[in-house]
Amino acid sequence: MENENFEQRTDLGRLSNAVEQIKATLSTIIVGQQQVIDLIIAGILADGHILIEGVPGVAKTLTAKLVAKAVDAQYSRIQFTPDLMPSDVLGTSVFNLQTASFEFKQGPVFGNIILIDEINRAPAKTQSALFEVMEERQVTIDSHTYKMHEPFIVLATQNPVEQEGTYRLPEAQLDRFLFKIEIKYPSFEEEITILTQQHQQKTLEQVSEVKPVLSGSDIVALRQQVRALYVEPKILAFAARIVIETRSNRSIYLGGSPRASLAIVYAAKAIAAINGRDFVTPDDIILVAAPVLRHRIMLTPDKEMEGVTPDEVIAQIIQKIEIPR
Repeated sequence: MENENFEQRTDLGRLSNAVEQIKATLSTIIVGQQQVIDLIIAGILADGHILIEGVPGVAKTLTAKLVAKAVDAQYSRIQFTPDLMPSDVLGTSVFNLQTASFEFKQGPVFGNIILIDEINRAPAKTQSALFEVMEERQVTIDSHTYKMHEPFIVLATQNPVEQEGTYRLPEAQLDRFLFKIEIKYPSFEEEITILTQQHQQKTLEQVSEVKPVLSGSDIVALRQQVRALYVEPKILAFAARIVIETRSNRSIYLGGSPRASLAIVYAAKAIAAINGRDFVTPDDIILVAAPVLRHRIMLTPDKEMEGVTPDEVIAQIIQKIEIPR
C-alpha cells in the first residue's frame, strides 16, 4: 500500500521521455552497446562520474561525446597526455599588468560535462589534480576556492592498463567514479552494421544532427526525482551485504568502502527510474553491482595470476547471498 501511494506522488513521465529520446538518438549511431548507454544515462542521473574502458577503436570517446551533445550544457574536452600539467586542467593565476594583480584563468575542467580522453595517459601528478574537483565539486588555487556549476559530470575514457604508455589510476581516484563501464568488441553482425554505416557515410551526418534533449537545470531536477525513489529496508540490506562480503572474501585484497554501498543504491535508483519504476528491485542492485565495484576492489596477487576477473568474484559473492523477495 505504501508503494501505491508513493507511485501516485512520483511522476516519471518527463524523465522517461528524455531517456527514450537520448537512447533513440544514440542507438542510430552507436551500434549495440545498449547496456553501456543505459549505464551512462544512469550515472548522470545518479550524479556520478563515469569511467569508460576499452581498447582503441570501440567508440568510447564517440559515445561520451554523443551523450554530452544530448545535454544543453557547457561541454569541454581534455586530452590527457604524459606531459600534461595540473595547471593545464585546473587553470592558473596570470598577472594582469593593468590592475597590477594576479587573476585566475579557469582551465577546461570548469564546465558542466567534462570529457577526459585517455585519462590514464597522464602521470600521477596530473591525476591528483582531479581529486578535489571530482569529490567536492570545487577547485582551490592560491587559497581561493572556486565552486563548480551544477551539473558537473566527468566522463573519462581509458585504455586497458596493460597497454603501453598507460599509468594505473590511484585507488583514491578510481573510488571517485560511480561506474567503470567496459566496452567490448562488437559481434560479427554489429561489425557488419558499422562497416555499412561508414561505407554509406551516414555516421558523420547523424552525429552533426544530434540535438540537445535536456538542459543542465533539467538534469538537476531529474536527479532530485531519482534521489526520492523508494528503497525498501531489505533492498538496502542486500546492497550492504554485497559490499561487506567484498571485505572478507579470500579472493579480494581490498574491498569496497561505504562509498561503494551508497553508489550501488544511487545507481540502482537511476536504473529503476530509467525503467519507469519509482521503487528499486533486487535486479537493479545486481545490475549495477559489477560496474560500481569492479574498479573499487583489488584481487589478491594469486587470483590475478590465475586470470580471475573482478566481475567473476562479484558474481560469486552475489550468488552466495540470499536475494530478498
